[in-house]
Amino acid sequence: MLLRQTCIFALAVFALAPRVFGQDDAATIRVEAKSALVWGEDSRSGAVSSTVQDPLTGHAIHTLSYAGIEVSSRLGFERGGTDFLGTLLNYTTTIVNNTDATLAVRYGGISVDGLVASPLWIVPAGTKLSKKELKSKPGAMELGKIHCLTSGFISSDNFFSAGTSSRVLNVAARTALIVSSIVRDPRRYHSVLCSVEGCYPTGTIRYYLTVDTKDYVFVWPGRSAIYCGA
Repeated sequence: MLLRQTCIFALAVFALAPRVFGQDDAATIRVEAKSALVWGEDSRSGAVSSTVQDPLTGHAIHTLSYAGIEVSSRLGFERGGTDFLGTLLNYTTTIVNNTDATLAVRYGGISVDGLVASPLWIVPAGTKLSKKELKSKPGAMELGKIHCLTSGFISSDNFFSAGTSSRVLNVAARTALIVSSIVRDPRRYHSVLCSVEGCYPTGTIRYYLTVDTKDYVFVWPGRSAIYCGA
């Protein structure tokens, strides 16, 4: 009963928020609770949640395994500088396919304290956008100016951005794939808390990817996000 309530609560944000905040089609999120596997809420279906430590950095990686498929999540952030305002949330997901079939991976969605955030427009480093392009791609960011990418915290090999959110990625049998995405924190109020222990986003971040017919949902408290800025 607890799992069912948790799934419905966690995913109701994704289902309802686009209507409330008027996001475009790229941000429209449709999830059925019956198809969702939520990290930390293992079920009788066989889903298993775990946390491992990155051997290089010691940072936590959340892993959700089900029926021969292992999906792991890392969450980072960087604060705004002279090139952009606000906070960027950067998440990267690794899908390990231990089955004999090819898997289809689709962009799911992300919300921060109930506010849906759309993927950013990502353009190659050094790209100069015209005024018309800037108008059609608000908040566009150059790859070379995103420190979580240039530092190697997240991979740019496969990317879900505003222009590719409908893209379908394939993971061949017995192989793995890493896909990343970046959003701007949608909250208008102060969203980063600093103390002697460092700075971190406040609130709760929820995001998911769809792997074949299942939605793999990760719920991160903001204070668990890793600072990967300059």
